[in-house]
Amino acid sequence: MSGNTRKNTGLLRNSGVQTVIGSLLCILIGLFIGYIVLLIINPGGAGEAIAAILKNFLYYPSPVAAMKYFGSTLVKASALLMCSLSVLFAWKVGLFNIGAAGQYVVGAGASLYFALKLGLPWYACLIAAVVAAAVVGGISGALKAYLNVNEVISCIMLNWISLYCVNMLLTNVKEQSTPYTKALEGTNKSALLPTLGLDKLFANNKFVTAGLILAVVAAVLVWIVMSKTKLGYELKATGLNKNAAKYCGMNEKRNIILTMMIAGGLAGLGAGVFYLTGIEQWMVQQTSVPTMGFNGIAAAFLGGSSPIGAIFSSYFIQHITSGGTYVDTTMYCTQISDLISAFIIYLCGFVLFFKVWLNRLLDRREERRLSKEQKGGEA
Repeated sequence: MSGNTRKNTGLLRNSGVQTVIGSLLCILIGLFIGYIVLLIINPGGAGEAIAAILKNFLYYPSPVAAMKYFGSTLVKASALLMCSLSVLFAWKVGLFNIGAAGQYVVGAGASLYFALKLGLPWYACLIAAVVAAAVVGGISGALKAYLNVNEVISCIMLNWISLYCVNMLLTNVKEQSTPYTKALEGTNKSALLPTLGLDKLFANNKFVTAGLILAVVAAVLVWIVMSKTKLGYELKATGLNKNAAKYCGMNEKRNIILTMMIAGGLAGLGAGVFYLTGIEQWMVQQTSVPTMGFNGIAAAFLGGSSPIGAIFSSYFIQHITSGGTYVDTTMYCTQISDLISAFIIYLCGFVLFFKVWLNRLLDRREERRLSKEQKGGEA
């Protein structure tokens, strides 16, 4: 075996490389299955539909319009990234934070109430969003730590409690003639996140703000905390075996609660960086939890449960989700992009099997190589 071949084999042994290859295969296979579904529904427009989903903002022939809508996709992707970080942070500690959706809702409610009712500036509204969502996450953590209530059950319950509580709260800042909250720009401009000149890069899209930078910085900080700090080590140790962590002198109950509070705060920050751009208003009559939190689960696992990988997976999920709005609705529903995302995420469950299969294949190649070398030596 040549030196280059050995280097390639060593590269394929890398867990991160295997995860990237597995995720890319999931995306390709998921898109292919989605295309087959489009063909079954209406073969005449399947090619155009899958192209529209993949193009997203490139659907517009005008470079100015394309850049503007590219900025809007990034704004939504930044919120999705924060929800993804919320899910994977808890996952690294052995907890499944399916409550990121509810924590996102609470963050949205707190940020908008502080902005529209109390008239506070954007940084105070962001802090309110993080603290309120962290408290909700801490409730699930406390139930898990002290009463051994499964966090999935408590999170699901809190999702709906959070939604209806926020709906009631934001009724106080609702427009008179619509079910939506008042517009930030016309009510409290100080609550809008600063653009820092980023809006000019995206055809004067005023919704592109410092939230993009905050989301990326948060991803890097989560990676540093989980990989390079004593706190991250203790949290992961607690997730692997809380009894062993307790035996080693770690406060396992505190670590569980702290993990869920941090996870909740990340989801709340995602809501803040989204709604404080003014890109959307909250509808106080909605009866379903926003999909942003649930899509965060998809982005977390597609990114290989890595904070850095989540940056790219969050953008991809949001890219095809936004692209679904350009599908011809006379042939297909816009939710077809969500269906394709579901296929991709379902296939992500097979990434582990792919890594096992690849390692076995590499082991067999290594055995054959050693066998040839032994025979050559005997000769």
